[in-house]
Amino acid sequence: MTRTLVKSKKLVCTLLTVAIAGCTNLEEKVIDEVLGSDSAKPENALAAAYNRLSNATFVDHGNVFALQEYATDEALLPTRGSDWGDGGRWRVFHEFTWGPDEGVIATTWNNLTHGITQSLTAISTMNSQDFPEKPLFLAESKGLLAFYTFHTLDLFGQAPYRDPLVEDAPFEVSQAAEAIDALIQQVEALIPDLANVGEQSTHPGRFTKQAAYGLLADMYLNRAVFKDRYANSFNFSEQAVDGNGTDMDKVIHYTSELIGSGQFQLESNYFRNFDIDNAGRPEMIFVASQDNNTLRGSDSDLAYMPMERNQKPSPANRGTNASCITPEFYDSWEGNFDDPRFHRHYQYDDGTWFMNDGTDVSVPATSIVPNSGGLPWFHFNRGIMAGQQYGPTLLPSGTFEMTADGRIKVNKLYCEKNTTLLMDFTPELNFDNPAQSVFTQAQINRGARVFKWEFDPENGNGTSGVDVPLYRLGGIYCMRAEAYFRKGMTVEALADINVLRTSRTREALFDNTPGRALDALDEKTLYNEIGYELYWELNRRKQMIRFGKFEEAYTAKPVSEPFRRIYPIPQATMDASDAFTQNEGYQ
Repeated sequence: MTRTLVKSKKLVCTLLTVAIAGCTNLEEKVIDEVLGSDSAKPENALAAAYNRLSNATFVDHGNVFALQEYATDEALLPTRGSDWGDGGRWRVFHEFTWGPDEGVIATTWNNLTHGITQSLTAISTMNSQDFPEKPLFLAESKGLLAFYTFHTLDLFGQAPYRDPLVEDAPFEVSQAAEAIDALIQQVEALIPDLANVGEQSTHPGRFTKQAAYGLLADMYLNRAVFKDRYANSFNFSEQAVDGNGTDMDKVIHYTSELIGSGQFQLESNYFRNFDIDNAGRPEMIFVASQDNNTLRGSDSDLAYMPMERNQKPSPANRGTNASCITPEFYDSWEGNFDDPRFHRHYQYDDGTWFMNDGTDVSVPATSIVPNSGGLPWFHFNRGIMAGQQYGPTLLPSGTFEMTADGRIKVNKLYCEKNTTLLMDFTPELNFDNPAQSVFTQAQINRGARVFKWEFDPENGNGTSGVDVPLYRLGGIYCMRAEAYFRKGMTVEALADINVLRTSRTREALFDNTPGRALDALDEKTLYNEIGYELYWELNRRKQMIRFGKFEEAYTAKPVSEPFRRIYPIPQATMDASDAFTQNEGYQ
């Protein structure tokens, strides 16, 4: 191990000791066993920083997803009979009762601050070396540092930092209100050294100029919230950091760079963005790359969590009957249930459509799970699922029930842990105690489910090859539409929303009909349209705060106080250091 690496790892351990109250060997193992034996190599240090994107942080349901989705009207994970009680750790997000000792909050903080420290390590490691890609690799490392820091500031209002280029630099705690401007300036300064996506061997899994444009638009869209977190209303017309226009002007500028570049196109089949083979698809700007065929962390939670245990993509796979959506979000689609983003039927190669309405008899067994030794692959429909569900039945022999002509028999499904309870996903939740998101064993079928992400059955239930988009073109249109709307440019905002609506088409079963254009746009409609485009994509909390919806009551969530707009600094961190000040309301 080189002296430079020893010094940089000392920096990381020092920072992590303060930030997360411990420095483990986990990341050492990742570097040494997965990324290469010589972790002083610049490419390995950079790979370690990228690794934190897909190693739980942005792909597992119990990390950023939990904090950005379970605390909103878009998603919740209730207790379901004997499952998912876990000391209340999941339902606290729906009931808004979390505190500094909540483990899911600590896990998310730890993983984000690991991303910060891995990025600092990469900067320190490559700054002391000379190699051809140095300007590019340094810019990417600094871009990742900004990305992790932005999300930490968004969720926690504070973020740890230590200058990686100064020996024995003091430990610092950045505060969101001041740090957001510096973060914007830092990312803007990186752009000349970043590659365009597709150039210099880059791809959407790398931090490119286009990823920077997405991050800058995101930061400017939320800058007013960072500036005055607990305000009754936000000043979205504040002058931009460089004095050229307003925050919303900057959002329009950076999103227009992406929309007008010609490098990205909207998918007509909306769900292709969330397929197993979505790597490099035309909407992808910046993603958390996942791969079933390497030791790098990957996760199937975004598909696995909402699926019922008796919904089986193959004889070796199943769901876990956990998360669902609220009736409020389901009802927001009223009048738009024919929207191509709401639901899509699957068609097998022989032309068979899976209708999931009681009319199905069988589907072909010709679709095979890769590297499974020939296991048949049953494809569920995509989108939001409500009502009685149908699918294959697993026999005691461990195989699917088949028809006489060798096809997969389709049956009415019952819940696995209550075998007399029909798998009828009711949009209504109806908790016995309206203040607690708890279901009895007789109620475990409740809640409409999100099958937006394709279930990857190749390697068990826990891993997936689906890349998780952090910025994709559909979301960029949403950001620009919102910025136009906040500037009073309703015609332009409506045009962007209609591009999204009409670019998506239904399946061939419905003659590939495009979505319907809107005639007018008001704030409620815009809010709903952003939800239609970005549901289950780690965005809803930020959106609800910007639109003043976050404190509202729904199902088991009470009216909440503004301090809940950010999470507490974990108690373990507070106990380990006096560098942080606990956030308002959590003292």
